[in-house]
Amino acid sequence: MYRRKFFLTMGAASLIATSSRAWAAAPSADPQAERQFAKAMKALERSVGGRLGVSLLNTMTGQALGWRQDERFPMCSTFKMLLAGQVLSRVDAGQEKLDAQVTFGRSALVEYSPVIEKFAGKAPMSVEALCHAIVTISDNGATNLLLERVGGPAGFTAYVRSLNDPTTRLDRIEPDMSESKPGDVRDTTSPLAMLTSMHALTLGKTLSPASREKLLGWMLANTTGDHCLRAGAPGWKVADKTGSGPGTRNDIGLLWAPGAASPILVTSYLTESKAAPKARDAALASVAAEVVKLWG
Repeated sequence: MYRRKFFLTMGAASLIATSSRAWAAAPSADPQAERQFAKAMKALERSVGGRLGVSLLNTMTGQALGWRQDERFPMCSTFKMLLAGQVLSRVDAGQEKLDAQVTFGRSALVEYSPVIEKFAGKAPMSVEALCHAIVTISDNGATNLLLERVGGPAGFTAYVRSLNDPTTRLDRIEPDMSESKPGDVRDTTSPLAMLTSMHALTLGKTLSPASREKLLGWMLANTTGDHCLRAGAPGWKVADKTGSGPGTRNDIGLLWAPGAASPILVTSYLTESKAAPKARDAALASVAAEVVKLWG
């Protein structure tokens, strides 16, 4: 059981290989690193309770590590990074424009819509401004407005399938999709699936260079993750997207060591935890701290 939770399986390696042509099936890290990482994740999971899922890729060496990385976890707002990528894909294809204006009323306001509430019924917002709001602030109302433009949850899931991600699925809009009910497969992903899709959008050839730069710029400007991955890697450059729900805290991103040209990709998902929110944040910070120990 211990080894099954940890090692990169052949199925996982196959998913990595097919999800992006930029890199082949990743080799596992050296045995000492494997043992160190597995021990740390097991202890961390025990301390915070619930299930912890992590997938790592060092893009400099190609080494990959994982803990429960093939298990399903609630995505919560981490899917908004993929949604922004989908919008940019439509821009690249001439199906959308970042300067397109979106008009909406107060009916668009749902729980946690701090950005669009200033414009509802008063002035339109550009598609680019909505994308910025969903990645940097995690605005739920802006998310739903963009989902309408891509065909809703079904359109989003179809796009993710085009990234060779057979796992990630969106079934509902905000805020219902963040329900995080144990055992519910709706609105879920796996750490490995999210990592491969994130790689395709930020480092692969899925998006144009300009769109990749735009997406990374939004992730670098994120304001919701200061106590998660960023807290565990002080002095590192971090581009991330968080998510949260009942008993759930997630953070996914790209981490650059000081002076490094190539990032380390990290997807971290914690669910079914009864720990306080600050403790959940600290758990994800500890994941990043372990990355620093391994590859810093």
